[in-house]
Amino acid sequence: METYFRGAPLTPFIPYSKQHVIVLIVICVGIYVLYQYQDLLRQKKWNRMVRYTIAFLLIGSEIGLDIWQVKAGIFNLRTSLPFELCTISLLLATVMVITKSYKLYEILFFTGIIGASQAILTPNLQYAFPHFRFIEYFLAHVLLIWAPLFMTWVEGYKPTFRSIKHTMIFLNACIPIISFVNYKTGGNYMFLAHKPETASLLDLLGPHPYYILSLEIVAFIGCFILYMPFMKQDDRMRKESLGS
Repeated sequence: METYFRGAPLTPFIPYSKQHVIVLIVICVGIYVLYQYQDLLRQKKWNRMVRYTIAFLLIGSEIGLDIWQVKAGIFNLRTSLPFELCTISLLLATVMVITKSYKLYEILFFTGIIGASQAILTPNLQYAFPHFRFIEYFLAHVLLIWAPLFMTWVEGYKPTFRSIKHTMIFLNACIPIISFVNYKTGGNYMFLAHKPETASLLDLLGPHPYYILSLEIVAFIGCFILYMPFMKQDDRMRKESLGS
């Protein structure tokens, strides 16, 4: 058990190692299953079971992480509070899949998929499989991608261009709050204080604090790219609304 839960990693995580590639394959298989079996997942029994399973695993992963950090003696205010974008998205996604909230969906479609994809492709992780932290890290981030896709394909939700505006407002509202938390705790939540120690997209966006401004542009572009498959439908609905 010590191997799975110890505070210091026995073996370091290596990006794009065999275990990392397997995670990427699992993500793709899960996306395929959600899309291929969306009709089945609309059935009341399956729909409720899958939504509540996603919610349980999301909140369970966060609670498990906190318990592990406390037990391992590594819980601290600088790194363990729920102020990372993915953690905030995780908590909101739990509420979204239970309540079927569209207001949360139109934000999480972007923050969940983009934020979790960045975290999965360039993990800020020190623990290799089969450590608990490895499993928890990828489970939480994989579900952050699957949850909004479930709401899209199974529940029929669609983002609009206005959803991008709401997402950017949400992100910019988070910045002063998280910056204050960083100031008080000496932390680096949402990487607003400095870049992560591991390689990431931020390395291409200039020095601190200018990369935060660059990230605004990247975030908007990322949101727009995700929105593009829905543009024609959104335009058609807008024209129908104006014509009626």
